[in-house]
Amino acid sequence: MEPAWNPDWNAWPTNNNEAIRDALLGAYQDGSWGRYHGPNVEKLEATLATFHQVDHALTCASGTIAVQIALQGLNLPAGSEVLLAAYDFPGNFRAIQDVGLFPVLVDIDPKTWCIDPGQIEEAISEKSSAIIVSHLHGGIADMKQIREIADRHGLAIVEDACQSTGGRLNGKRLGSLGDVGVLSFGGSKLITAGRGGAILSNRADVMQRAKVFCERGNHAFPLSELQAAVLIPQWQTLEAANQTRLSNIKRLRAALHSFNGILAPVAWNALGEPAFYKHAWKCESTETARWLIANAQRDGVPLAEGFRGFTKRPASQARKVGRLKSAKDASEQTVILHHPVLLRDKEIVDRLAHWISEELEHQFPRP
Repeated sequence: MEPAWNPDWNAWPTNNNEAIRDALLGAYQDGSWGRYHGPNVEKLEATLATFHQVDHALTCASGTIAVQIALQGLNLPAGSEVLLAAYDFPGNFRAIQDVGLFPVLVDIDPKTWCIDPGQIEEAISEKSSAIIVSHLHGGIADMKQIREIADRHGLAIVEDACQSTGGRLNGKRLGSLGDVGVLSFGGSKLITAGRGGAILSNRADVMQRAKVFCERGNHAFPLSELQAAVLIPQWQTLEAANQTRLSNIKRLRAALHSFNGILAPVAWNALGEPAFYKHAWKCESTETARWLIANAQRDGVPLAEGFRGFTKRPASQARKVGRLKSAKDASEQTVILHHPVLLRDKEIVDRLAHWISEELEHQFPRP
């Protein structure tokens, strides 16, 4: 008898991509796999720039180091402040500290998991120099409003699109809407080489300083030729894969609509096209989130907790603006779905919907 949930449905990356296999073989045959400099990194950087319609792209070792490179490229005043969401990837907080800057925590929009534009101006001080804006869990930040605020106060924007590769807002690719954008090619990402990242920008000065920071006799944080080789063909199929994920998310959300009061899904920007590395729900309580995640782990279903956030960081590490209630709630009540299952057949997505429905029905029986 087939198990209720097959671990293969969670597997990523898949091993049936002939274009990636051919790229690996090609890099072996032409010898580029072992070079410091070769054709693949250059081709990938050109592909990234064209895809995102920006002037410059620079690859590096990870999305985490890409944030640090982006901040260095902006040449921000030493000791100045960088605003970021109080619920975000932990590496972004650390990157601010590592370049000698000071984090300022801003609450999130509870419906999108992204920094709340309505609370940014309250957080700005005479020391503020930049904002890190992350598109998280299928949510898309309001870049138009954030850009207007940033321009009014002379702040630079680092746009973290590591979770939203290929997504759009107002027809433009996410990652192209700030002063510098950041991508990740980590092992679980929508486009993957196991590790890797990149920065994007239309600003030549930012890219020049980024290259100077990376140069230590050679690129100190490089993406290898072999990694670049396997990344190049994945851009050709990203659009179709993102559309499949989106279609299956719509199917899943429709099946679970009656439970929205218990498990509220991330809101979509009407002008955006999300890319789902993760999809988030906010549970009606911390206890419900923990219970659902524990049951998912028991059965091998790909649901997990979100980030811990930064609301508990001491004042010596960050300046906090307001109560940060939405960020605190998100750190305790978020349930996220990892993307590989969204590329499976509709039958598999329906099984996932059925599993979640049964669990919720058992815990919250209808009158």
